[in-house]
Amino acid sequence: MARVHLSPRRRVRRRVAAFAAVLMAGGALVGCSDSDGPERSVDAFLAGWRSGDLHELGFIDPTGARLRAEEVSAEIQQLSGELAKTPPELHRTGDPTVTQDLATAGVRIEWTLPGDIRWGYDREVRLRRGADDGWQVIWEPKVMHEQLTKGDRLALQRERPTRSAVLDGAGEPIVTPRPVVRIGVQPSEVTDAARLTRDLTAAFRAVKPPITPAVDLSDLPERISGADPEAFVEVLTLRRDAYDQIRARIRDLPGTKFRTEDLDLAPTREFARALLGTVDPATAEDLQAHPDRYARGDLVGHGGLQSRYDERLRGVPGASVVVRQTRPDGTEVTAEEPLFTAEPQPGQPLRTTLDVRTQNAADGALRAEKRRAALVAVRISDGAVLAVANGPGAAGENLALSAQVPPGSTFKMVSTLSLLDKGAVTLDGRVDCPKTFTVDGRSFSNADDFDLGSVPFRTHFARSCNTSFAALAPQLGPEGLAETGRTLGLEGSWDLGTDVFTGKVSTGGSGPEQAAAAFGQGTTVVSPMAMAAATAAVARGRWEQPKLVTDPAPAQPAAPGPQLRAESVEPLRTMMRQVVTVGTAKALADVPGGPVHGKTGTAEYDDDPANTHSWFVGWQGDVAFAVFVEQGGSSGDSAVPAAGRFLRALPR
Repeated sequence: MARVHLSPRRRVRRRVAAFAAVLMAGGALVGCSDSDGPERSVDAFLAGWRSGDLHELGFIDPTGARLRAEEVSAEIQQLSGELAKTPPELHRTGDPTVTQDLATAGVRIEWTLPGDIRWGYDREVRLRRGADDGWQVIWEPKVMHEQLTKGDRLALQRERPTRSAVLDGAGEPIVTPRPVVRIGVQPSEVTDAARLTRDLTAAFRAVKPPITPAVDLSDLPERISGADPEAFVEVLTLRRDAYDQIRARIRDLPGTKFRTEDLDLAPTREFARALLGTVDPATAEDLQAHPDRYARGDLVGHGGLQSRYDERLRGVPGASVVVRQTRPDGTEVTAEEPLFTAEPQPGQPLRTTLDVRTQNAADGALRAEKRRAALVAVRISDGAVLAVANGPGAAGENLALSAQVPPGSTFKMVSTLSLLDKGAVTLDGRVDCPKTFTVDGRSFSNADDFDLGSVPFRTHFARSCNTSFAALAPQLGPEGLAETGRTLGLEGSWDLGTDVFTGKVSTGGSGPEQAAAAFGQGTTVVSPMAMAAATAAVARGRWEQPKLVTDPAPAQPAAPGPQLRAESVEPLRTMMRQVVTVGTAKALADVPGGPVHGKTGTAEYDDDPANTHSWFVGWQGDVAFAVFVEQGGSSGDSAVPAAGRFLRALPR
């Protein structure tokens, strides 16, 4: 086709005409858009519903009477009731249908209820086109929900889920509902608050085993005087068996009141308490910290596994949305049928490896120990943690897993294994055990300054000679203790399902520091759990991470350690047996149930030799264990007797 050549003037005129055509086309698009249609009003209404600002819209009621935007906002707030703090998500589900001056738009309303429960449904918004002011929303309570009428409000009914149990190694519940008695007083019936306080205190002190911590009722008279006369002023909650011990003493005291109920509790008050934690009604702190998670009356895990796995154990609460209306006389009426119901989801159990009888034996072994103490027991064959006990002096602290304390001479188990691996000693090789030994000006001594002279190394171990280990320290090398300790799991990253301190072994340092580290002093620190696992490794011949929480399974359990050399570990086992037969733990020689192997330890924790912790680690049969008593003096004074009580109470 022939090309047509235009003059410059004609080309300019054509461009102007084309631009005008574009403008006309644009004007036609705007005229056909929804800028003056019902879509804009519906979207503005939904946005204003959530924000609370509806001033840009016009409203009428179904009769056509005008409504002020403030009236509609107030009624939305009132109808929302207990859901008002969390406005729903709102959106159109399609384009409005227009019939002459009326339009209908589908909308989706989705509420988020406590516990992240979703309640969604479809509604319709009707609009009418006014003569001068565009599309007006026809407002009535049914816009929010078809069953709502004027004066109604939405309310929540919460249904608590069934809290699941912590299970033992056999799959049986450890923590289950058990009967308790809440002891309180009614102020209007108290005749002598001071005397009542004395009588209650004396009765509570008579409970066996003793209530720990000791009950302090010194503020009770003040609480009574400041309370409502008809109030129930709670004093103490006791297990039913403990209450029965003192029932006759307190039942008829003037003003005393009693309420019975069931609480989720372990078999005994002391049973693995620091490990498990407790389950109690939600406190004010719980409600303030987690208002969307807890409601008044909910059971909440506090401390230990109950707290760490609270979400798993407690499950998901159910919720119902109901309609309530206040009658003219002020009474409230709730509709029989809820608008929505989400059933509660029960919690999932938490399975542990704890053995009830072994745990009872461990708790009993520490029951009379007023100092802070801990005992951990591990099954050698599979690494299952059978008991995690903390004495009453620990006051709820889980020393068994969290203590960071010097191991004292129990660490000679690690030093000896390292020396045997290096060929520095043999079972019957003779080594000097002087009364004192000096390293770079620092003097080391034995307990009671004993002097064995030149004797077989097995005797050094059995009698716990410090000076010989101080003298042998250079043969360990600056990293030797730490390297051997790691083969026994020390300093490792374990995944037990709860926090645990796995130890820190001294490395390098000066000559005196290395000498002190050789017999568990210096900067080496451990926990009873770490030492129980290391002892189990010696008995087994290989370290394996202990198992405590098995469901849910640990995400990242530590890999097993290397196989221990038989030519090193066998002599070590022989020496640990001799500690009991002829050495520092002869008090355990006659316990029932087979031979006991072990090592005592007395650990200085400051520069005063009189300040010492007491230790014993060992095994009998398939059970390895560690006993620790803070400020317990020599091992023979506290740790060894506690080990004896434990072994004598073990199930056979």
